This record gives sequence, C-alpha cells and structure tokens, in this order.
Amino acid sequence: MGLRGTVRVPGDKSMTHRAFLMGGIAEGTTVISNALLGADCLASLAAVEALGAHVQQTEQEIRITGTTALKAATIDCGNSGTTIRLLSGILAGSQETYTLTGDASLQRRPMDRVTVPLATLGADIEGTYAPLTIHGQPLVGTTYTLPVASAQVKSAVLLAGLFATGETTVVEPILSRDHTERMLPKFGADLTIQEQEQGRRIRLQGPVRLQATTIDIPGDPSSAAFWWAAAVLGADSRITTEHVLMNPTRTGFLQVLRQMGASVEITNRRETAGEETADVTLMTTSLQAVAIEGEQIPSLIDEIPLLALLATQAEGRTVIRDAAELRVKETDRIETVVSTLRKIGAQIEATEDGMIIDGPTPLVGATVESAGDHRLAMMLTIASTLQPEIEVLGNEVVEVSYPTFYDDLKTLQQTNP
Repeated sequence: MGLRGTVRVPGDKSMTHRAFLMGGIAEGTTVISNALLGADCLASLAAVEALGAHVQQTEQEIRITGTTALKAATIDCGNSGTTIRLLSGILAGSQETYTLTGDASLQRRPMDRVTVPLATLGADIEGTYAPLTIHGQPLVGTTYTLPVASAQVKSAVLLAGLFATGETTVVEPILSRDHTERMLPKFGADLTIQEQEQGRRIRLQGPVRLQATTIDIPGDPSSAAFWWAAAVLGADSRITTEHVLMNPTRTGFLQVLRQMGASVEITNRRETAGEETADVTLMTTSLQAVAIEGEQIPSLIDEIPLLALLATQAEGRTVIRDAAELRVKETDRIETVVSTLRKIGAQIEATEDGMIIDGPTPLVGATVESAGDHRLAMMLTIASTLQPEIEVLGNEVVEVSYPTFYDDLKTLQQTNP
C-alpha cells in the first residue's frame, strides 16, 4: 500500500536541545517556537529549570528566562546523550558541584569523549560513564583538535569556552553538524570560523554572557527521512515534508537517495535562525546499491538504520563503512540493525565499522524488538508498510524524537486507501 500526502515533522532535535540549553544560560527571556517536545529534548528543558532558569510553556511557544548563577543540582538526562554531553561543557566552568545521570542505556555510553577534551580547559569531572560529578571551576581557553567528527564533543568544548578566560579554538578535520556555531551568534556570541587545510578552525573569545533571542525551529531532517524512505520504497507513493531544515551537515541522506536513483524535489526555500529550510518531495523509485563512507558518514549517521532498510530493496551490494560511532549510540546500532533486519529477510552482515547488504530481497513477516532505540522502532515501522506481517514491539520509544509519528503515518495511509 502506498503512502501519499503532506507532513510537517516535529522541530529539529539538535536545534531544540541547543535553543533550550543556551536559552537557559542567557540573560533575558528567549522565545522558542516549533520546539521538539520529545523525551530527549524535554530532558534538556528540565535540566535548565533545575539549574535555576524559569520556563513557561504554551501551545505556541516556550519562553525561557535564563539564569546567570547556575545552582548546584543533580540532573537526570534520561536517554539523552546530547543533554549530558553539552551540559558537561556548560557546567564545567560554573561555580557549583553538579551530578549528571541518566537511564540504564545512557549509563552505558562512554563520556570520556567529552570529559577528556574538557579537561584540557581545566575541567574537573569525575566518571567515565554516567553518573558524572562536575566540580565547576575557572577554565582557561585552549585549542582542541577533534580526533573524530562529533558535533556533541565540538559543542561541549565551545559551550565550556563561554565560561573560559581567553580564546577557545576547536579544529575539526571533517565538518560535523554545525548547529552550535550557527546558533551561538543568535545569542550574541562572537565566533570566527576559518576554513584551513587541516580543517575548520572555530574560535570563541571568552568569557561570554549570552543574550536572549527568538528562535523558530524548522522540521527535523532525521525525522523527515523516515517519510522520504517510505515514499521511495512504497508502491504508488508520493510524500511532501514541509519546512524541513536543509543544513548541509544534515542532508547527507538526501544525497544518498539521489545516488540510489531517487528524484528529490526541493521547493519553497527560505531562512530561519541562521539555517535554510525547504519543502522536500519524494516518490516511488527503483533503487540502485551504493557505497557510503568517509566524509559522507557524519551528515547521515542517524539515518544509517534507514539506509540499511533501503539497501535491502536496492539492486546490488550496498557497503557502509566508517560508521563505528554507531556502536556507541542508544544501542550498538550496527549489531541491532543487522540482527533485526535479518529476522525480516535481509541479506546483511555486520563489519567492524558498518555493514554489507545485498538486495533486493523480499521482506518477511516477523515480530521484532525496538531494543529501546527510537530510530530502530521507526525504521522497522517503515518496513511494516511494505510487509504488514512485521510487528514492532516497544514502539512507544518513538516518543523520544517524534511523538506524533504514528498519527502522521495514519494520515498518509488514509490519503491513499
């Protein structure tokens, strides 16, 4: 059964996290519209409230009156790696002692990837895994070169730089999501970015007091990607996603869809909060296998489970490399994607840093588990639109990033009965 219609996906998750956290430490009242109110982002909102910010929520917007004196707190970051890692940067240069913890899944995720770079600015953080104890103290700016492309690590260091004396410089050899450096100037921070042979140099002169602003959050491309995949996979399908973030560090999935043979229609381009947005339309396509590796990976790291599903229906052998970071997500996404897709008929094998998929293979009915991973649950639900005998257990986990996912699916199914 095909899916047809128009969807407005929830606000971008990465931008919502940053708007909440920056608004929480800015002078004045920040007004945010179209924020994503999934469980992960709500962890960031609750965190700034626990630190002393004042939050008012209406149907239209969220107003955050920031605090300049972050009070001591124990903060539960839930399942949100972004919350705990970015907050570590913010709290490292504060005045008090803080404890950051999270659910069982978050407590298994390594935190030394942020605690080690933050230590170069003088941070005192106990713990390799959550719970972390942060003893806030004066920081001094430094130059840090990212060993791997990671927006969370880059952001943690830049946010710590707001509280540091002198210049903090982050060097990234491969561009990763750049929402932090795009949003900080909206809050009044003075950043300079230079493209150099060894990578981008992002400089921030500290200390900086952020100033409140107004932000309209565009739709999340990582959420829209599920409908883009559903459109190309389904018979007689055509789906338009409206007002989607078109940041070049986030549209790698669209580039791969084009490589696989899909026709991507982009209309109604405009700008909001220093970011480009547009409406994106895709339709039924016969797909060709591709190799995905290297500099492509950071801009589509969250979409790799979906790419694996697409590859099961593509002609030929798809190879995904250089995606070892997936092993430290909500689950080991390489293992869980491979074992789950096998259950529904895929010819797929795991490699150390990715996977190899042969297609096309018909999907078969099976009962599969989300493993507590929101992206896996949504990918398997898209698979079930091709093979209705696929039953997904634990699908309530989609609340994390896309609370209205199943409502939107119903609307698209009803448009094309």
